[in-house]
Amino acid sequence: MYGTSERLLRLLSLLQARRDWPGPDLADRLGVDVRTVRRDVERLRGLGYPVHATPGVAGGYRLGAGAALPPLLLDDDEAVAVAVGLRTAANGTVSGLEETSVRALAKLEQVLPARLRHRVSAVGSAMLQLGGGGPVVDAEALTVAAAACRDHERLRFSYANHTGTVTDRDVEPLRLVCTGRRWYLVAYDLGREAWRTFRVDRIGGVPRPGFRFTPREPPADDLAAYVSRQISAAPYAHQLTLRVSVPADVLAARVPPTVGVVEPVDEHTCRLRTGSHQLETVPFYLAQWDYDFVVEDPPPGLLDRLARIADRFTAAAAASG
Repeated sequence: MYGTSERLLRLLSLLQARRDWPGPDLADRLGVDVRTVRRDVERLRGLGYPVHATPGVAGGYRLGAGAALPPLLLDDDEAVAVAVGLRTAANGTVSGLEETSVRALAKLEQVLPARLRHRVSAVGSAMLQLGGGGPVVDAEALTVAAAACRDHERLRFSYANHTGTVTDRDVEPLRLVCTGRRWYLVAYDLGREAWRTFRVDRIGGVPRPGFRFTPREPPADDLAAYVSRQISAAPYAHQLTLRVSVPADVLAARVPPTVGVVEPVDEHTCRLRTGSHQLETVPFYLAQWDYDFVVEDPPPGLLDRLARIADRFTAAAAASG
């Protein structure tokens, strides 16, 4: 059983962890009855925390936005994750976060217990980031999209595709995905009545939130594989499927998810789904491997290119021997 002060801190922590809380759920977490939860909510309001209540069977409590940021109550793992994330953001690909991240990190590390400061330092000393390499996205656009995914709110924005054509989109956002170099938004496009994957750096300005929606079934059970498929093969003019004589985990170690999707066939063979804008580059990419492969459903012209290049290399080896 928590004391009153400890219980208030625990209640505040729970309200920060999730957007909406039914009263009985809070009572169960705190080990008290619903009337005690109501009294504790009133105490938090008296301390200046904007806790909103919704009446009825489906009602509950929500911590709203106030005039000032309330103290964030983090457990050990959350505190370490935030500190490491801030260090990463200081050198990241989100515009406007570098200086802000450094200031926030300084405040956090000032109050970290010694045991956690040691963990953060250990992770930081083992990390090395290379600058550049990816487009920079707007921090506000990213946070608005993340909130819409969390709260199931529609988003409206203008979007430029890979050719530069700009269109207006009205979507139901599902998830933000970061590949390390780029940020993507997976969403159901209402105008096209289909799931789409949008590069956040191609969104014009800050997306505009709209009405709440009931989430749809995701486009795939394995969302990571779905996103990998969308950004590695779908955008390309030429689709390639290769059956490769090597275990899937071995090839996956060489092929990033942004380049292709690796699927196991059996313990000795896997299938790679990828793509290319230009067929002439494909043979040189495949020549880097030491694995045998078969092209399944080859695009027109690819097998002729592979045969011509094979003949050239065979002739060169024979002449040089």
